[in-house]
Amino acid sequence: MSNDARRRPRPRALGFSPKFSTSLEQGGPPSPRSTLVVTAHAGDFVWRAGGAIALAASRGEKVTIVCLTFGERGESAKAWREGRTLEEIKAIRREEAEKAAATLGAEVRFFDAGDYPLVATPELTDRLVAVHRETQPDVVLTHPVEDPYNGDHPAANRMALEARVLAQAIGYPGPGEIIGAPPVFCFEPHQPEMSGFRPEVLFDITEVWETKRKAMECLGAQRHLWDYYTDLAVRRGVQLKRNAGPNLGLPHRTMAEAYMRPYPQIAKELA
Repeated sequence: MSNDARRRPRPRALGFSPKFSTSLEQGGPPSPRSTLVVTAHAGDFVWRAGGAIALAASRGEKVTIVCLTFGERGESAKAWREGRTLEEIKAIRREEAEKAAATLGAEVRFFDAGDYPLVATPELTDRLVAVHRETQPDVVLTHPVEDPYNGDHPAANRMALEARVLAQAIGYPGPGEIIGAPPVFCFEPHQPEMSGFRPEVLFDITEVWETKRKAMECLGAQRHLWDYYTDLAVRRGVQLKRNAGPNLGLPHRTMAEAYMRPYPQIAKELA
């Protein structure tokens, strides 16, 4: 192994809380870490968080993705121009998302709530509460609160954050055990400069970049985004290297994703 390889730090998981499970308390093996990803459309999780998902899965962690819609109306222009029906487009987007999730190593679920507009409802929030309690996430990934170009994304954010809070309330009805307070990371929107997005976390995805790219290529309905998000990963990688310092042995070509944190980071050391 080269000196550079030995010096290169392994990317941290997104989140800092250890998993304390019932099985551990009873003397059994600890449960694997759990990541929950809540997205508005079937492709969002690939472009914005595919690297974080692939890294978590590669470490044996459980990743559950919830797609509130298929993106059938607002993000499937190619299929509409080909004369496809609504149900055909939903089927196309489902198949693409399932292939992408399998490539990343994650489970994906579809709520089929309808996009453009995605309307936040108590019923959808209640379903998300149930998923939170079922999966007991150590970390939650979702959209940021602002996106003037796509109202579906803030709607998904509001429901994800509300469900996270309600899932902690012992008096909130529904099955499953209450959850703790998993840290939330908001992934980068398509127009960050217009969405109040600050890259507060630069996450090194170099070791799983090829996996993310393969997942991106599963999304034929949005092929025009393949190169855009490749270029974005390169730019965020350059910024990661600049902020990491010159002596960490990072490879010349580093790929990264950017995240914001709506809640404070909890830590016992400043790092």
